[in-house]
Parts: sequence; C-alpha cells; structure tokens
Amino acid sequence: MNKGKTVVVGLSGGVDSSVAAWLLKEQGWHVVGLFMKNWEDDDSDEYCSSRQDLIDVISVADRLGIEVEVLNFAREYKERVFAHFLEEYQAGRTPNPDVLCNSEIKFSAFLEYAQKIGAERIATGHYAGVREFQGAWQLLKAEDGTKDQSYFLYRLDQQQLAKTLFPLAGLYKREVRRIAEAAGLHVALKKDSTGICFIGERPFKDFLMRYLPRSKGEIRCLDDDRVLGEHDGVAYHTIGQRKGLHIGGVKGGRSGDSGDHDAWFVARKDVAENVLYVVQGHTHPALLADEVSAWDLSWVAGEAPHTHWVYTAKTRYRQADAACEIERVGADACLIRFAEPQWAITPGQSVVIYESRVCLGGGVIA
Repeated sequence: MNKGKTVVVGLSGGVDSSVAAWLLKEQGWHVVGLFMKNWEDDDSDEYCSSRQDLIDVISVADRLGIEVEVLNFAREYKERVFAHFLEEYQAGRTPNPDVLCNSEIKFSAFLEYAQKIGAERIATGHYAGVREFQGAWQLLKAEDGTKDQSYFLYRLDQQQLAKTLFPLAGLYKREVRRIAEAAGLHVALKKDSTGICFIGERPFKDFLMRYLPRSKGEIRCLDDDRVLGEHDGVAYHTIGQRKGLHIGGVKGGRSGDSGDHDAWFVARKDVAENVLYVVQGHTHPALLADEVSAWDLSWVAGEAPHTHWVYTAKTRYRQADAACEIERVGADACLIRFAEPQWAITPGQSVVIYESRVCLGGGVIA
C-alpha cells in the first residue's frame, strides 16, 4: 500500500529511530534518513555525542540500504530554542527546551525539508501515537507508558500531525531492542541518551554558568526568613531542587516539625531581590499546590477543551497522571484545578492535559 511513497525518518543514532526506519521500510515505504545537527558550539566536547551519533546513523542506514541526509539546523536551534531557553532562566523560570525543539525544529524545519523533496510523510522514533478521528488528528499516548513521550509533543498542530508517523506507538522498549537485534542493527543495545545535546551528561550548573553570569545572593528560610547560606544565582536553581544547596547541616525551625534534619528544598525564587527561599521537608505546604495557571497555550485540535470536565494532567514529564479540571480557559491563559495537591509545580515547565489516552495540549506554567 505504501510502495513508492516517501517518508523521511529523523535518525538520531539511537535504537528507537533506527527501528522506526526499519519498520517503515518493511511496510513498503521509500525511506530517506535525516540526521539533524542542532548544536555545534562545543561539538568536540566530551559531553556532546553528535559525532558518534552520526557514525551510528550512517552504519544503520548502510545496513537498511537507505540513503541518509545530514542537515545543519544549528542556526535555527539557537534562534528558536536556545535563545528562549536562556531568556527563561534569566527570568527565574525553568523551561523545557525539548518541547520547543519538537515544535520548532523536529516537526517544523524537518517537515519543511521533507515537503521540499516531495515526501508524503515524516517519522520519528518517539513513543507516541497519532490517529485520525472524526475528521481531526489526535495525538495519543504510547502503549509503553514508561516511555511515553506525548508530553514533549503537545505543541504539535493538525498540519504537523497529518504528515507524521510514529512507528513505535504500539511497541514496548524491550520489543524495540529485540527487533533491532533481529535486524542486525548494531545499536540494539546502545544506551538511551538523556537530556539534550547541548547539556548532555555534564553538570547543569557548569553549563549554565557559561552563558549566565554568577550573581551571589542569600538563601533564606521561607518560614522565618533566616539566612541559611549563599547561592551563585537564582537562575541555577529550580523549584523542588534538593541537591547543590550546601545547607544540609542547618536545622529547621517550623513549630511542630519533628524533622530537624529533613532535607531542604527550593520553594520560591525572588529574581528581583536575588533571594532563594527554601523549606525543610518534602511535604512542606509551600511545595504543594492544587491549581496551576498556564499561558502560551497550544491545543492539538486547534481549539480549547471544555471547562469543568474530568481530565488528567502532568506538570512534569516523569509524573503520574493527576485528575484535574479546566476551571477557566481563554485565548491566552487557563486555570487548572487538581483533585489532589501537586508537588513542586515549576514556572516555565509545561502542564499537559489528557482525556484518557488522547493528549489535548497544554501550556507553559505561569
């Protein structure tokens, strides 16, 4: 059925995109591989694996008998993703560059290239699904809930989804590795990459210090305003952060709190005064909230969902779905109320809303 039709597959050098390409070729598609180079500031750095990834892509393409193109999107990435990333951190928020990269590079510049060469579809190795339902395209969770990546894709629109295939939608990771091994792909056991290339495995604070200067300030206890220590800049910290505060030996002072030696967590950032506020104990009330406001909204269907309806949502990727309702929604912002308080809701991250397996969209936490 797909014979003669062209699909451009984003190949990253990992097992997931490699198997996606193999599956599509088995289905009769004319497969063209595309390796996207999105970062080049420190490409020789030990933490950036793009050179080895390209070698793996070429090896996989040779094994599958497909052609592969290498395109440099570093300029677009810097303008559309990285500049925003730095602006958000400077403003005291914690952005998610993977979300923006998907909408601005992988499913935008990538799609433009595919259309230029006359391809009918693009495909990636994301764990997510897409289907046409009642005349519209839906973004779905993957069968493998532990790998589902629909959270990072919530900004995709109808035009992008109409042209996109997700071959791994119904597969579990263990099955993907078995397919790769059976197909003779040397990346079958390759370790999954973590994070984004421009940070990689390096200490995050060290990377951020290259671009955002130190700005020393006080670490204060939110409960009694005591000065507990010093930080190098509020931009280097995020809500709910526990490690790297260097105040572990300081006792708490909340009345009725029996946990004098409980860990400290970042609860608030005052950018104007350059003060980092912390609280003691994972269950401190300042770390919990039962509602969240969001802006920069993006709805997969092109229109907002109903208010006062039972949905689920995530306020971070590695989080279980939480029951919620949309209390108010407008063109620019919405208010979401949860059935149970959520931990460490973080400005700059995304809140993504689901109705069963269908990803409806979401927005940036304000």
